[in-house]
Amino acid sequence: MTHTNLPDTFLWGVATAGHQNEGHNSASDTWFLEHTTPSLFREPSGPACRGYQQWETDLDLAAGLGLNAFRFSVEWARVEPEPGVVSAEALDHYERKVDGCLERGLAPLVTFSHFTAPHWFAAAGSWTAADAPVRFAEQCDRVMARFGDRIAYAVTLNEPNLEQLLQAGAKLPAEAETLKTQMLAAAARAAGSDTYASANVIPAHRQDEFQAAFTRAHRAARDAIKARRGDLPVGVSIAIADEVALPGGEERRDAKRAAVYEHWLHEARNDDFIGVQNYERIVHGPDGEVTADGELNGMGTAIAPESLAGAVRYAHEVAGVPVLVTEHGIQTSDDTQRAAFVPAAIHGLAAEVGAGTPVLGYCHWTLMDNFEWIFGYGAQLGLHEVDRETFQRRPKPSAKAYADVVRSYRGTPADGRA
Repeated sequence: MTHTNLPDTFLWGVATAGHQNEGHNSASDTWFLEHTTPSLFREPSGPACRGYQQWETDLDLAAGLGLNAFRFSVEWARVEPEPGVVSAEALDHYERKVDGCLERGLAPLVTFSHFTAPHWFAAAGSWTAADAPVRFAEQCDRVMARFGDRIAYAVTLNEPNLEQLLQAGAKLPAEAETLKTQMLAAAARAAGSDTYASANVIPAHRQDEFQAAFTRAHRAARDAIKARRGDLPVGVSIAIADEVALPGGEERRDAKRAAVYEHWLHEARNDDFIGVQNYERIVHGPDGEVTADGELNGMGTAIAPESLAGAVRYAHEVAGVPVLVTEHGIQTSDDTQRAAFVPAAIHGLAAEVGAGTPVLGYCHWTLMDNFEWIFGYGAQLGLHEVDRETFQRRPKPSAKAYADVVRSYRGTPADGRA
């Protein structure tokens, strides 16, 4: 079966991130926090998936699924492990990875900051420091100077609204918020600094301050990237649940949207696209969130494949720019759920494109089970499992399910080329 309502230029990809996949990212803020006492992180990332060494294998896996795009992040802490000290080896590595994507027919989608930053940056005020936008722009510039001519899309920041989403949905218990504050204070002491902060463990009372800081950083990054290459599409990726209202729940839904998404969707009006990262649907009743009937995912919400189309539609309606699905997936240890969920979500997305919403592509999170931040290795979202001893990647049934649905949409053009 071939579907025809997606353009030939549609990107079919997987998404990965440096810290979560590469391993031994020891010059980063997250690594430091994983080894702080107390720590909110369930376990240290350690070797992760050894992706820094096995990147060619991983690109081969993506190409073998019939994909034409690969999203990854350039790890700032590897490129600039000390202020002003630039690692030629790290830049060489990421340049080889970009070229490796192109050799396999994979469009390189590059994230310039996927939560992690250098340890020195975190100890010097992090994103709220006065010089943070300039520092980040310098990093973007050096990356662009090296291989910016060969990348397809640039994502400045990954989910700068994640903490607002977690707090609006009460996803973290109160004791986690306390532990977060204790961890950051202990990290500051250990670093000999007045402060310590990191992009995905922000205390509740600093949310507004960080939103303003991330906005400055995003704009500075966008300008730096465009200065090197004006035609490169640049955007920011945000976490968006599909917020649905039952009768009487509209006011609660709209308040959540205003608190969590609208700032960034309005900011994206000045960008080339908005990156949408969707994992769940939230249903609002007149008295609060309602747990829908049916099977639940590992996040405790009902499995709703149609949530992707809903999130994409909303993002475009507010931002007015094309959407790139930079992440979508399901947290579950039961891969039969994933194998059914992914094709159903993609069919819903294609119907949304058919209805007129401009969508540039779809990236599944993630290629393989990896380090999921404070949850460590306890949360599974990959199309492949990873042997924690040998680091061998083994496809799950969902990998074939994704490959099959991609093949059904990509089809074979009339001239016979696959």
